[in-house]
Amino acid sequence: MNGVRITTRGAPLLPKAALLLIALGAPWLTLAAGVPTLDTVEVTSDSEGLVGAADTASVGTVSRQQIENRPIYRAGELLETTPGLIITQHSGEGKANQYFLRGFNLDHGTDLAITVDGMPVNLRGHAHGQGYSDLNFVIPEFISGLQYKKGPYYSDEGDFAAAGAVHLDYSNSLPNGFASAVGGTDGFGRVVFGNSNQIGPGHLLYGLELFHNDGPWTHSENFRRANGIVRYSQGDSNNGFDITGLAYAGKGDASNQVAERAVGTPILPGIFDSLNSTDGSKSNRFSLSGAWQRTVGNSITHANAYVIRSELKLFSDFTYFLDFDPNQDGSGLGDQFLQSDDRILSGLNVSQTSLGNWGGFEVENTIGIQTRNDDVDQSLQRTHQRSVFETTRLDHTNETSLALYLQNRTQWLEKFRTVVGARVDYFHAEIDSNNVANSGTANDNIVNPQLSLIFGPWAKTEYYVSVGGGFHSNDARGATISEDSSTCRPGDNIGDRFDDSFRTAPNVTCAGADKVPLLVRAKGYEIGVRTALVPHLQSTLALFLLDVDSELVFSGDAGNTEAGRPSRRMGIEFSNFYTPTPWLIIDGDVAFSDAQFRDEDPVGDHIPGAVEGVISVGAEVNNLGPWFGGLRFRYFGPRALIEDNSARSSDTKLVEGRIGYKISKKLSGVFEIFNLLDSEDDNVSYFYNSRIPSQIGGPDGPQVGPEGVADNHFHPVESRSFRVGLIYNFD
Repeated sequence: MNGVRITTRGAPLLPKAALLLIALGAPWLTLAAGVPTLDTVEVTSDSEGLVGAADTASVGTVSRQQIENRPIYRAGELLETTPGLIITQHSGEGKANQYFLRGFNLDHGTDLAITVDGMPVNLRGHAHGQGYSDLNFVIPEFISGLQYKKGPYYSDEGDFAAAGAVHLDYSNSLPNGFASAVGGTDGFGRVVFGNSNQIGPGHLLYGLELFHNDGPWTHSENFRRANGIVRYSQGDSNNGFDITGLAYAGKGDASNQVAERAVGTPILPGIFDSLNSTDGSKSNRFSLSGAWQRTVGNSITHANAYVIRSELKLFSDFTYFLDFDPNQDGSGLGDQFLQSDDRILSGLNVSQTSLGNWGGFEVENTIGIQTRNDDVDQSLQRTHQRSVFETTRLDHTNETSLALYLQNRTQWLEKFRTVVGARVDYFHAEIDSNNVANSGTANDNIVNPQLSLIFGPWAKTEYYVSVGGGFHSNDARGATISEDSSTCRPGDNIGDRFDDSFRTAPNVTCAGADKVPLLVRAKGYEIGVRTALVPHLQSTLALFLLDVDSELVFSGDAGNTEAGRPSRRMGIEFSNFYTPTPWLIIDGDVAFSDAQFRDEDPVGDHIPGAVEGVISVGAEVNNLGPWFGGLRFRYFGPRALIEDNSARSSDTKLVEGRIGYKISKKLSGVFEIFNLLDSEDDNVSYFYNSRIPSQIGGPDGPQVGPEGVADNHFHPVESRSFRVGLIYNFD
């Protein structure tokens, strides 16, 4: 997915050691033929891309043009421009996507660090799962580009970046204002407006999105969202600033995964039916952020700060009548639960990069500080048709982190350079729980080194060896827990219900719970090659190994991830980016990995949900006369669903396309089709125990005990759908 070459006017200060700064997180640094300068920048497409400049084989950039012409079913699929990354959904569209990369089922974002305009998207200690990353607030038309890094080899990447990191950036201005309206099958409708104007010495960018989608579900999701953006910027990439305000609100019903054994029965006639039609979500997000950069001599300083307010109420039911049916006849309250998360997130990042000469060797040194605070109110409550009947736990969490990182790039020889980095992170968390046994404080710190050796280029081909340490944080509540609040009961009568003051009830008993570490270490190793030997083609090949001290695995009855056993992943990735003509881009990516637990356990060593194979092939056309568009094929291979590999998912194959025609200079028409082959594959699959009404003892089937039935639970891909729209460009 690489295809950006950066050239400038100005005197070179340093060989190609630092080109990637502009591509990956330092847009204020410009380069001449890969050599850093402090001057104006011009970006053009070139198949040589990052050869002679990248730090590893697993970094890249994605241009605005590539994003514009991709068929995108949901906003989060922007991230699929990262080779080997899969984006799916196992619930309603108002919920964070499901992410898969490098042998990980990343759930809703753990081990994949995502930022938008410098703001972290991953939420620590989230009510629905560690690292929860909802991208519904992103409006694709305002994204200027994407940068990705895979593996823990970069000192400026911290929490959640063990498998990789993806950074989305907003534009400061638009080439022209626009308004678009799109309608389609399954109740789809979307209206977007955007414009930018010069205000004094700067630019004011603003826009609005209104969105609605029912989906193919028998009980429609009726998901609607509204997004707004206002951004003011001044200056250039060397000296300037920007201030951005974002607002998002979304609401809808959910289409959670269903038990395979229920399909075709009276309670679930088809795959698009639901076993609980009252699931759903409501969320909002408001943020204010700013960035500032200043260049003095050979030194560049960059700072960005943000404050985010987010809320989520999520009603889910994955096990149906496994826990709450005391009569075992289908008349119970059921297993639906409400997860609420209300937080204020704030942070500050500052870095300084200096160019110099040490003993005749040209160097670039970076020092950075990152700090973040999450102040969160959370709850987990049992509900029946969205009505609360029991409070499991209420918590207030305040979690603060501080990080310092150092990085040195040195050009030792004409064909050899190194990147050496180190990072130290400190975390402090305070938990105030309604169950006093689970209140407390937790502290942890971790130090991680990184090293990359880069050889070449020879014949437009470069070779990389990288090692490094990374980490993910665990939910801070797990670091102070002593009792499992879901097991607490007043006395022995399961029919007795209690409110948030249950600790004052007589004879309350709870099962014990084990604490988990606050920070979990990851170690990565990679060798790779990047070549542009074939004209107009850039290819990268990487072989990687990643060890994680504690795997996070999805739990069906809890509805989130739980810390588990140590794991190891090995894999290979092969990515290609081909631009044979100015109007055609072809890309093809293949990734295979093997994921296993590293300890001995008779249950097995396969990691449930770990992706094994990914294939993505696409073509994009731009300005072929009046025509533009894209066509993509995506293959998401089968996966082990339990540790002994006796239950496996099926594979998923999807074809989608987009074609547009410029009716006039200002007006264009667009037609999109998703799931072109109308396949009945799965977006995601899990294997766990559940109990459905037909198995509780009534007219629909035999009685099943309280342990339920182990079964595949899947969320089908959406059936074939169409969208048609018009885009009007202003002068």
